[in-house]
Amino acid sequence: MRFRNIAAFGVALVIGALCGSLAGPRPALAVAREIIELQRDVTTLLQGQKDLSTQLTQDHTVMRTLLEQSNDTVGRLNGTMNGLQKSVQDVQANSGARLDTMSTQVQGLSDNLEEIKSRLGRLNQQLVDLQNNVQSLDAKISGGMAPTTTPTSTGPTGSSALPANGGGSVASSPSGGPPPSADTLYSNGLRDITSGKYDLARSEFEDYLKYYADTDLASNAQFYLGEIAYSQRQFQQSVSEYDKVLTNYPKSFKLAPARLKKGMALLEMGQKSQAIKELREVVKRYPGTEEERRARAKLKELGVAATAA
Repeated sequence: MRFRNIAAFGVALVIGALCGSLAGPRPALAVAREIIELQRDVTTLLQGQKDLSTQLTQDHTVMRTLLEQSNDTVGRLNGTMNGLQKSVQDVQANSGARLDTMSTQVQGLSDNLEEIKSRLGRLNQQLVDLQNNVQSLDAKISGGMAPTTTPTSTGPTGSSALPANGGGSVASSPSGGPPPSADTLYSNGLRDITSGKYDLARSEFEDYLKYYADTDLASNAQFYLGEIAYSQRQFQQSVSEYDKVLTNYPKSFKLAPARLKKGMALLEMGQKSQAIKELREVVKRYPGTEEERRARAKLKELGVAATAA
């Protein structure tokens, strides 16, 4: 637009000069000189316009080339970002599976510690009872009284036959002999689940629940049946096993992990609404626990609030 205005101005000058020459008498040589000068100016202006147009065309070509190169670069970056995102998702998926396995193993180690504490407590109580019995016998002997004994059934060698579970009657095993002790079955189950021998561990925990369903560790055995099913991706079965913990053992310290893992299993089954409900129950019922922290993280990952509106 600017150059068209300049050209028009030059033409106007030429026309003005011509008109001026016609308006009054001027020497022919002077008029011819002015006309030549005006023609030279117009030619210069037109040449400048042409050069500028050529420069603009060249600049446009360069800009278009740079834009195409930028688009290619952006396309390659998008491809790289997509590849990185897929790699991150794969790593997260693999990490989640490893974390679930590690969580099961940590639970097993924790219960091993609880079992050891329980055994120590029983041993301590037995020592206290033994000490009381000795003191009672000493008192009776010192008083000149013969100690009385409580009749007990004896085995073939005359030793007392104690129940395998520490009291009460002993359930018979299918083969007719006594079943393994509660401690043996539970310890073997923990050992096998932490080493990945899930089928063997399932059999041992089922036997534990069959023979020792009223012991303190029965809820743990039930919980580990759910963990075994979860590890084998039998999510429907794992939900059923976790529900038994929640229903049959209302005072178990496995309630929080059982409800958390039930929610995780429901997610794996695609039942998102039910899973969110269970995870929110974990947040509501067990504040300050590791299970509450994990439930909040999973709800955040799902893009929902930790508590119902």
